[in-house]
Amino acid sequence: MVQNGDSVLLLDRQHDQFKGFIPPGGKVEFPESFTAAAIREVKEETGLEVSDLVYKGLYEYVNPERNDRYMIFNYLSKSFTGELLEHSPEGKPVWVTIEEAYKLPMMDSIRRRFPLFFEEGTFEVQVEWDNERDQEGKMTVRRT
Repeated sequence: MVQNGDSVLLLDRQHDQFKGFIPPGGKVEFPESFTAAAIREVKEETGLEVSDLVYKGLYEYVNPERNDRYMIFNYLSKSFTGELLEHSPEGKPVWVTIEEAYKLPMMDSIRRRFPLFFEEGTFEVQVEWDNERDQEGKMTVRRT
């Protein structure tokens, strides 16, 4: 998440199954670190070079039946340089106020963790995947 005063930078993503407004992000390319991946993904998707990242928390899906885990590491940066891209492959980068962001269409997983970026401390959200229903099941949220 990139924050500038009372605004955040979101991508207006309108392709595939992940439609809605999302913070920049993506996958870690081995052997890069999680922080290096976050910095690279923000640059690729928005044109901005972020620094002084603060680890905010972990959002993970666990699938006990398949012994599988998918982890999303969440960072916040208030330090950046550069100009926004006109065209991004992941969606148009736009600055919106935090208050406005709550009214925008977002995937449930993003909407759940969005307010956690602006709280003191860190968070851990664990969601168990329900294979039978092919949907999210039990969810546990911890704040530290």
